[in-house]
Amino acid sequence: MLYSVSATPAGPLTIVVDGDGAVLASGFTASLEELSLFVEVGASRQVGDVGDAQKAARSYLDGDVHAIDEVVVRQRPGGEFLTHAWDVLRTVPAGAPVTYSEFAVLSGRPPAIRAAAQACARNAAALFVPCHRVLRTDGTLGGFRWGLPVKRWLLDHEASVA
Repeated sequence: MLYSVSATPAGPLTIVVDGDGAVLASGFTASLEELSLFVEVGASRQVGDVGDAQKAARSYLDGDVHAIDEVVVRQRPGGEFLTHAWDVLRTVPAGAPVTYSEFAVLSGRPPAIRAAAQACARNAAALFVPCHRVLRTDGTLGGFRWGLPVKRWLLDHEASVA
């Protein structure tokens, strides 16, 4: 596994990829250890650039919010619902956030609002699987592993260029 840490307007972004360049984990942190919940960090080697995923992240930050859409992501299996919910998250358009209730409906389980929220909480590939696009039912930000200021920045960035 390879990883890189790059500066962004939202804070440092760490991206971990496998040998094929697929994103295994990413987060707005300079600490690889903070991603250890999702990947075995001891086997990772830091490089200056992790290839296509990093290029897509730069393009996203430069205003092409769709650049992250085609990046291959391979999260640890999380069960049938979580895996499906992560795929659904990738279809939520930039600039058009949904509520947890709407996300549950999109995921095919309307009453499973807490399960939808859990899919966001267990998402290992922040930015590439855009859980930041899910809001509380009242439209407020709700939680985000990397902090509400980062979530706000991402949403504002997408709204300004989408």
